[in-house]
Amino acid sequence: MNKFLSATALLFASLLFSGYAHAQAEQQVKTEIQKKLGTNAKVRSVTASPVSGLYEVLVGNEIFYTDTSGKYLIQGEIIELASGKNLTELRQADLNRIKWADLTQANAIKIVRGNGSRQLAVFSDPNCGYCKRLEKSLLQLDNVTIYTYLIPILSPDSAQKSKQIWCSSDPYKSYTDWMINGITPSGKSDCNTPLDKNMAFAKTYGITGTPTLFFTDGSRFPGAVQITDIEKKFSTLK
Repeated sequence: MNKFLSATALLFASLLFSGYAHAQAEQQVKTEIQKKLGTNAKVRSVTASPVSGLYEVLVGNEIFYTDTSGKYLIQGEIIELASGKNLTELRQADLNRIKWADLTQANAIKIVRGNGSRQLAVFSDPNCGYCKRLEKSLLQLDNVTIYTYLIPILSPDSAQKSKQIWCSSDPYKSYTDWMINGITPSGKSDCNTPLDKNMAFAKTYGITGTPTLFFTDGSRFPGAVQITDIEKKFSTLK
């Protein structure tokens, strides 16, 4: 029994030391890369990649790779030939996820169609052409609850329109009247709005473009996503 305990302790100590050594190596590479990139780019993390001898470097929300010395910065994707999986793409999708519970639904314009069982969050700027295209596509969805978070990132006029939409007696109607029918929002813009909170959320989670969609599993779809892709995603959710 004593021999078994000794062997277990030795294995544990070995694993602990190995983990510490890996962490030290990652920190050294991170320091070296950050030094070379300077203050213009923030290295969020450096971790071992699926390929021996390469480290994953996360700069902002983008994935790069580097060698063990931090001499080279490699831009590209890692494909696992045996399975055909794009490991970089899968990793990026994981990094882009959010916790659905982190969304404050009171800060969104809410619309329910049918039984509302399928849920979708959309971050939108009222002056975004792709957002307008997406809104027309979303009209085809049934049995859905859509939460639209206004983030006026394109211009001062975006902020004005967002305020007028939110302050209207029927924000959803005001929003769709503008986005789909081209009826310019009017009326007051001095009510309490969640725009600052929405902008802070967008900054925290790296939402830099509109439209950006989120599903209940936290996955992120940027851009004017095709309705077929939205339906396909819904079909994978329980």
